[in-house]
Amino acid sequence: MKQIDAFTTAKEIEQQPRLWEKTREIIENKQGEIDEFLERASTGERLRIIFTGAGSSSFVGSTVAPYLGRYWDRLESIPTTDIITSPNSYLSRDVPTLLISVARSGNSPESVETVKLANRFVNNIYHLFLTCNPQGSLARMAQDDPNSLLLLMPEEANDQGFAMTGSFTTMVLASLLIFGPKGLEETTADVKWACEVGEKILQEDMGKIENLAGENFERAVFLGTSSFLGLAREASLKVLELSAGKIVCSSDSFLGFRHGPKSVVNDKTMIFGFTSGQNHPRKYERDLLREITGEKTAKITAFFAGNWPEIEGLADTEFNFEEPQQEIFLLFPYILVAQILATLMSIKFGINPDNPNPEGLLNRVVQGVEIYPLE
Repeated sequence: MKQIDAFTTAKEIEQQPRLWEKTREIIENKQGEIDEFLERASTGERLRIIFTGAGSSSFVGSTVAPYLGRYWDRLESIPTTDIITSPNSYLSRDVPTLLISVARSGNSPESVETVKLANRFVNNIYHLFLTCNPQGSLARMAQDDPNSLLLLMPEEANDQGFAMTGSFTTMVLASLLIFGPKGLEETTADVKWACEVGEKILQEDMGKIENLAGENFERAVFLGTSSFLGLAREASLKVLELSAGKIVCSSDSFLGFRHGPKSVVNDKTMIFGFTSGQNHPRKYERDLLREITGEKTAKITAFFAGNWPEIEGLADTEFNFEEPQQEIFLLFPYILVAQILATLMSIKFGINPDNPNPEGLLNRVVQGVEIYPLE
């Protein structure tokens, strides 16, 4: 990765396995403070938990919420871009709420306004700020507020490149460690697994990813189920933004893809299947991949774990990983491959992935958003 002309983005992708261990250490060191904060926020009525953010930060929530929602019955993900345009549709005055603001810089106007609206619209509101920037607006808002808790990701996770890479995966990991069903000690093995698999990808799979980037496709479709659908959205965004729109990208569920979105498929389409680790959803995922294989139009790149004979041979390219103890940790190698692919696609088109939009049409921190007072 260091050999390509995209040093910042390449470095920020390559360092992620080390950042995942640092993130685990941060949560471990803050465990007592986190437990006390959640216990205080959870007193009384059942607590509503909302993950919020914009862009990739929103996809942190949409990735973890389906999984964590199995263990917290009032946990959901709502983008800040939805909340600020219609707060009455999403915020309930008499429902105790924990708002988890996810942000790389913590400076986007939507994130700041969402916090203000939550303070205004919800009587009993608590804030957990997951951010990478200690100098950001969200970090400053947490100061001297007894109903707020600030959790800063490792310093290196504050990506300086255009695309969110390490910031995304560290905030996903922090969310799983804080709200997951198993304690930190039980989850340590899965974090170690993710770090080792990540290093293996960087050392052994680069040739395969380079070959994939060399394929002649113009459309990319990322498919996933449950939490892997949220991850598919993030992967789709990575390829779209780092290719500066030269690759037209979309995302969907395996079953939902048949209901119209499959119209995008032609002989210039690559299907990326982020498959599950559980047997039930795998049956539907397998069937869709078989269908596309039989139609002999689009090419398929399949991501899966363990021994799965029914899927082997269906895809043109396969990324097969060992199984973690908790299937949700598959998302780390899945997205790492997608990030590398997006960077290589950018280079392929002569684009600098550190700044894929030099014209200023898009920016690292969103600009041009005017916040209107709510009447």
